[in-house]
Amino acid sequence: FAGRGGRPPGPDSSLEPYVQTRIFKIIVIGDSNVGKTCLTFRFCGGTFPDKTEATIGVDFREKTVEIEGERIKVQVWDTAGQERFRKSMVEHYYRNVHAVVFVYDVTKMASFTNLKMWIEECNVHAVSPLVPKVLVGNKCDLKDLIQVPSGMALKFADAHNMLLFETSAKDPKESQNVESIFMCLACRLKAQKSLLYRCSQCCGL
Repeated sequence: FAGRGGRPPGPDSSLEPYVQTRIFKIIVIGDSNVGKTCLTFRFCGGTFPDKTEATIGVDFREKTVEIEGERIKVQVWDTAGQERFRKSMVEHYYRNVHAVVFVYDVTKMASFTNLKMWIEECNVHAVSPLVPKVLVGNKCDLKDLIQVPSGMALKFADAHNMLLFETSAKDPKESQNVESIFMCLACRLKAQKSLLYRCSQCCGL
């Protein structure tokens, strides 16, 4: 019962307004055995898998993060590196992608050289130049086996307008660095989407 001059509360006045959680789809691509699956495990679960098998087709894991007070679901798609596992799924995982993580193994020069092929695949499937992309050199814990110098990787990243991260999904001490890869993309996406929303409001789109 409302007090004098008041008004009875509506049936839903005590409920919090429903806010839909935004989902950002990030795909992780690169050669087989560069550590794509391990990177997704480290980010989404905070662990390094004891045993991994070749990803067949596509798999994805999710993690909900909070950025500037907003809860956002980061959906990380782990893609197969082997051609025979990719053919039937390739169209599916490039659809509606929000960001791309290119991964190479710092101990295998071939995986770095093949990055051009992976970038071309993105272009073939019409991934917009506006889609944020980062380059990740994995397995940096194997210092004595490194074949890809940081300077070479940085030059490649700059040429393709990407940030470079060098890390190790295996080393627990690098977990914060792995987290930074995906959080960097999530923050950029949030800012990008917010800007698009403001522009649409201003322009009456």
